[in-house]
Amino acid sequence: MVEVPEVKTRTKKKTKLQKPKLFKVVLHNDDYTTMDFVVFILESIFLHSRTDAVRIMLKVHQEGKGIAGVYPYEIAVTKAEKTMSLARSREFPLLCTVEPE
Repeated sequence: MVEVPEVKTRTKKKTKLQKPKLFKVVLHNDDYTTMDFVVFILESIFLHSRTDAVRIMLKVHQEGKGIAGVYPYEIAVTKAEKTMSLARSREFPLLCTVEPE
């Protein structure tokens, strides 16, 4: 007769990962930044289609602000800083803020 070794089993506890908190990147209207530049920002930094970029730009223009995107904190801050830097290099006073969702 062959001896079968005793096998002990252990159950693993599943660690549940929490989704990161998300933050809105908000563009604010001003009297000097051109609509074309805002569309350019939305297409190049936030990777929106031309149609979506125009829609968001019109919302910013008509309502005073519009959401460019929603991201985890580090990405939101990076995109906001890149937007402000590009606007300043073109001498536009465009304001871009990061707000909790």
